[in-house]
Amino acid sequence: MSSDQSDRRSDQKEGPVFSAEQARQGEIILRTRTRRIIFVAGLVGIVILIAVVRFAVG
Repeated sequence: MSSDQSDRRSDQKEGPVFSAEQARQGEIILRTRTRRIIFVAGLVGIVILIAVVRFAVG
């Protein structure tokens, strides 16, 4: 396979290009009550996991 063919394939597969400013504009969207509950439960689960691991280790 020549490099010319692979160059054309990679050009076709490229997605949109975002500037650094646009890429940093993320936000957590928790519009529904269910999503908020799942998000908070995940955070609480991480804290509980850390506490259990610390208790088990020492």
